[in-house]
Amino acid sequence: MQKASKIQAPLRVGIVAGEMSGDLLGAGLIRAIRARHPDALIEGIGGEQMIAAGFRTLYPLESLSVMGLFEVLAHLPRLLRMRRDLVRYFTADPPDVFVGIDAPDFNLGLERRLRAAGIPTLHYVSPSVWAWRKGRIKTIARSVDRMLTLFPFEAAFYREHAVPVTCVGHPLADMIPAYVDPVAARAALHLPGESPLIALLPGSRAGEVARLADVFVATMDWCAHRRPGIQFAVALANRSVREIFVRALSRHAGDLPVRLIDGRAREVMAAADAVLLASGTATLEAMLLKRPMVVAYRLATPTYWLARRLVRLPHFALPNLLAGQALVPEFIQDAVTPDAMGAALLRCLDDMATREAQVGTFDAIHDQLRRDADGNAALAVLEVAKR
Repeated sequence: MQKASKIQAPLRVGIVAGEMSGDLLGAGLIRAIRARHPDALIEGIGGEQMIAAGFRTLYPLESLSVMGLFEVLAHLPRLLRMRRDLVRYFTADPPDVFVGIDAPDFNLGLERRLRAAGIPTLHYVSPSVWAWRKGRIKTIARSVDRMLTLFPFEAAFYREHAVPVTCVGHPLADMIPAYVDPVAARAALHLPGESPLIALLPGSRAGEVARLADVFVATMDWCAHRRPGIQFAVALANRSVREIFVRALSRHAGDLPVRLIDGRAREVMAAADAVLLASGTATLEAMLLKRPMVVAYRLATPTYWLARRLVRLPHFALPNLLAGQALVPEFIQDAVTPDAMGAALLRCLDDMATREAQVGTFDAIHDQLRRDADGNAALAVLEVAKR
């Protein structure tokens, strides 16, 4: 007589994502898990894209979107309460596996507590431990069963420190084709087809946009006075960002040839001849779109001075870190000026040799990062879950 086969319960996965970029990564991971386990229950904290992929969120994604070392302090009691609630929730009914996506200051502590309770854990997107606070590698080793990195140089760092790691590649490298037609992008956005076009992306958080909006507007003015016929398109991530940027425009004397476009940041960059943008994930998108760029970064003053003491990197713009050289112009804090950024943008338009060198390196990096990131991440999660 044959034994009845044991019926395996549906896979349960806990995920906590921080910020919009984490929502994108989480959505791809969820779809790839569901392709293998259609009945999986996946819950935690996520945004609209994760919810659309079949995710149950316990808190809104925005509850974790806090930027800056000092800015976090005002929200710390609420964040600590939220983390305690999540520990209670997941330990009361343990999932097969837990994945923290980005938000390392929140997620690593959560992962450490869940792992101590016997729940397998992964962290998706390496914190910049290779750049500053290298002592965190010990905390990471105690917190995760595996680290999932987006970039090969990060995986090499973890191997050196004997932390289990998988480099999955970057989902954007899979999503964005090798060539994106600027003419088609301009037509889709109803932008002028012949004029030189500069795209501006001042960021997605209110704080960073408030620090950059006026100088971005002044940079448009600087360029417009030196390049008749030039056009600008500004991609605005949400309503609050739009309001901040519109106020900056209202403080500017005179008209500028500028279109404000809600969302559609990738299309705006694809349509452009050059891009001025805040440091962050958007710089990776601009690189994958093969668009020459100028990168700006401004922090709250106390955060900047503390970061200067702690961070030891030759570059901060992601394309420069990936290339291992000063490939794109980058400006930080007091160096963020209309003269400097305007001159760099016009060089992006005029210096063909520099443009071609940038685009060639962008192509090579794109090839390195195209690895089926969602599928690789899902396989790693299921391996750690032993499913």
